[in-house]
Amino acid sequence: MAGWMTILSLNGHNLYVEEAGPADGRAIILLHHGLGSLKSWRKQFPVLAAHGYRVIGYDRWGYGRSDPRPGFSMPLFKEDVKDLVSLMDYYGLEKAVLTGHSDGGTIALYCGAQYPQRVSLLVTVAAHIYLEEKMEPGIEGLRQMYEDQPKFREALRREHGDKVDDVFYGWYDGWREEENLDWDMRPFLKHITCPVLVVQGLDDEHAIPQHARDIAAQIADSELWLVSGAGHMLPQDYPTEFNDRLLDFSQKCHANERQSVVS
Repeated sequence: MAGWMTILSLNGHNLYVEEAGPADGRAIILLHHGLGSLKSWRKQFPVLAAHGYRVIGYDRWGYGRSDPRPGFSMPLFKEDVKDLVSLMDYYGLEKAVLTGHSDGGTIALYCGAQYPQRVSLLVTVAAHIYLEEKMEPGIEGLRQMYEDQPKFREALRREHGDKVDDVFYGWYDGWREEENLDWDMRPFLKHITCPVLVVQGLDDEHAIPQHARDIAAQIADSELWLVSGAGHMLPQDYPTEFNDRLLDFSQKCHANERQSVVS
C-alpha cells in the first residue's frame, strides 16, 4: 500500500507507520476508526500520493501491527493525541493536514483544538463529539456481530492479529463507561482555527445528521457534507466520491492560503 514502512518508538510504545508520495509533498496524516487499522485507508493512500501528497498513516497504539495497549482512553483520547503530535515532531512536520474517520475524526478534532498551530486543515468523517441515543444500539449491534458472526470476527483478526479481543472489548468497554455519559467536546471546537470539512453519511448507523451539523456549527471556518445513501464506513464504501471531495477541499483551501499570502 505504501512506499515506506517503519516501526517508531514513541511515548514508550511502538507504532507501525507507512508513508507514500513525495517526501517534499504537503503532509496528510490519516487516522483510522475505532475498530480499524491503517489498512482502512487502502483506497485513499495511492490516490493522495498520486496527487503529490506525502501520505502518512499508522496503526494507532493498541491496533493492527502497533504494540498492545493496556486500556483505551475514550472519549478524551489523550494518549492518541499525544502520539499524533509526537509523530509530527518525529517527522519534523510543523503543520499537517489531518483526516480522521470516526474515533480518528474525534482525535483530529481534539488535536486541531489543542494544537491549532500544527494543523493546516482538517477533514473529519463520522466523528463523535458527544454521546447520543443512536450510539448505544450501534455499539451493542457490533458486539453481537463480534460474538455471533465468525466472518466479522475473522475480518477483525486479520487487522489486529492476536490482539483482536483486546481491541474489540477495549473499544466496547471504553465507549460504555458510565462516566462518559456527560461528555461533550463542543466547547473545545471553537479553538480550531483551520478550515474543516465535516463529513457524515445520512444513513450513519451510529449518529444522526444533527451530530455533523453540531460539529460544523462550532467551527468558524467549516464546510458540511452530508452524503445521501452513505453509512458510517463512507471512506471505504464511497472511495471515489470521498477522495474527490477531500482533494477538492484541500486544493481550494491551499489556493486560498497562497492567495492570502500574496495579497
